Amino acid sequence: MSRGSYLIHQKGFDSFSNSEYEEGGAEFKQALTANGWEVLHIPAHMIESEMPTTATGLAEFDCVVISDVGANTFLLTPRVFKRSQAEANRLEAIKEYVLGGGALLMVGGYMSFSGIDAKANYANTPLAAIMPVGIRMVDDRVEVPQGVTPEVVARHPALPDDRGWPALLGYNKTDVLDDGEVLVKVHGDPLVAIRKVGEGRTGVFTSDLAPHWAPPEFLTWSGYPEVWTRLILWLTSKE
Repeated sequence: MSRGSYLIHQKGFDSFSNSEYEEGGAEFKQALTANGWEVLHIPAHMIESEMPTTATGLAEFDCVVISDVGANTFLLTPRVFKRSQAEANRLEAIKEYVLGGGALLMVGGYMSFSGIDAKANYANTPLAAIMPVGIRMVDDRVEVPQGVTPEVVARHPALPDDRGWPALLGYNKTDVLDDGEVLVKVHGDPLVAIRKVGEGRTGVFTSDLAPHWAPPEFLTWSGYPEVWTRLILWLTSKE
């Protein structure tokens, strides 16, 4: 996940502006690398140039993780949007990659699933057909500023050993599917869900891996590294 911000500062009569760029997910990357994974982070603005455009290219990777970047970033590259030139559909390539034996994990955020103002818009993409949950076509954010404690509803190798999960501050609301298996819930909605589809596997974590939905108590929780390690181990397992 990455983002650029343009800020306007109002100081009485005067104002000034500045822009900034930041990347999140350092705790997520550290959790995986500490457990032996090699992580290639592709910032949102680099997807056009750095992300493979075919299932064959993606097959070089054990798992694809999408976090807080909307479907338009994959679909409307400058080549398509500015120059009206046809090119490969990167989301269709991910679907083919999964059906052929790959793994996909979507993590929640303001630009995941449907997202803020429904702008993430994954319900209208090829990925909707392979997700373990149903993606809504409206703004799907559930803000819980008072905190909501996840409820483990199924014992599974994709989850850490039983321990108290810290509260989260929000999530993307999704629907339960017959083909999906919900392992953890928040407010009765899926938080962690998995699915076997074709020769591959998909999973979701519908809250965030970084602030603001993931507060410091979650990022420093002893189970934080195990959540991602176990989930990705299951997704990439061929057994």
